[in-house]
Amino acid sequence: MTVDPEILTFGCRLNIHESEVMRGHARTAGLADTIIVNTCAVTAEAERQARQAIRRARRRRPDARIVVTGCAAQIDPGSFAAMPEVSVVLGNDAKLKPESWRGLDEPDGERVRVNDIASVTETAGHLLPGFEANSRGFVQVQNGCDHRCTFCVIPFGRGPSRSVPVGEIAAQVRALVEAGYKEIVLSGVDVTSYGGDLPGRPGLGQMIRRLLALTPDLPRLRLSSLDCVEIDDDLWRLIAEEERLMPHLHLSLQAGDDMILKRMKRRHSRADAVALTERARALRPDIVFGADLIAGFPTETDAMFENTLAAVEECGLTWLHVFPYSERPGTPAARMPAVPPPVRKERAARLRAAGEARATAFLRSQAGRTVEVLMERNGAGRTPHFALVSPADPPPAGTLAKVFVTGAEDGYLTSR
Repeated sequence: MTVDPEILTFGCRLNIHESEVMRGHARTAGLADTIIVNTCAVTAEAERQARQAIRRARRRRPDARIVVTGCAAQIDPGSFAAMPEVSVVLGNDAKLKPESWRGLDEPDGERVRVNDIASVTETAGHLLPGFEANSRGFVQVQNGCDHRCTFCVIPFGRGPSRSVPVGEIAAQVRALVEAGYKEIVLSGVDVTSYGGDLPGRPGLGQMIRRLLALTPDLPRLRLSSLDCVEIDDDLWRLIAEEERLMPHLHLSLQAGDDMILKRMKRRHSRADAVALTERARALRPDIVFGADLIAGFPTETDAMFENTLAAVEECGLTWLHVFPYSERPGTPAARMPAVPPPVRKERAARLRAAGEARATAFLRSQAGRTVEVLMERNGAGRTPHFALVSPADPPPAGTLAKVFVTGAEDGYLTSR
């Protein structure tokens, strides 16, 4: 009998998807007593947590094989190989290939199996029958990034931008819908760059339009992080007209000050972000926005930070992911004049407080409405606007249910 590996996942939605791909490959390979650690390299804290988890896993299961993979392992395989707890370091490209998992338990195999990610030119669709820990299905449509933001190491962990053809995406979505999934999240590293490497260069909006036509039984589709200046005309039409596309966009904003955005080497300005949110609300008045924001980027003055803080209100951001700036060795930003860590922490706290205030106001605005909720496995569910609902008598996980919202409490909508 094969034994499923234990998987410890850090980081983004794409990692969640890829962990399930690895689970299937390891299961097929019959790898028993294996712990897979799928790392993230976005911040130093993410790497620290992964190393801590590796040490804890070895103490907990002294005889297990520990395979470390993911972005942090791809970028710095030597440091993970130097950990006595680690059995094998597997690169980001290799981890998704079934042949990488066959023979992994051979005693004379290579301990570090990491290739040059910059040489990878394709991203294959990885078909999954479902996800074991999520009510929503995550489908990888794109990987890698061709941009070089000054704070980011992800291109060195993920390689160049590459897209999955729409036929393969539709096949996976159909399989997930047939398995009972009511919502699919399209994920990638730089999703709005989709299609630039494919024949005919189809844009993200064209791909989504074709995907929805090919999967008429899919009730809900959601997008992961979007770049502010890469939403194409097809996607704008879908935002305006397609009810199955959820009224919730998460923006890769990072800052709300033009000088900081320039020093980050972002492609959008503050005005671009404001214009995007205004246009989206004009097309779909009930739409809500999430955003990634970095606090305390090098050279950020008090006035620059205040511009970012004000953008939370000006853009009408509801769900914030806030990160204190974290130096990544080898990036241009790491050589810029640093903001003291306590100041970064204080600014991050102020941004989070602003985000919590806006989220609370939005939740309270939902009282008295009937909303459709996709139930998850913890007795709560998500509305189309990504708000959490905690029904008094929760329906089964994975079902869509209509609930009447009575109010908001502790970050949840309450209902009967």
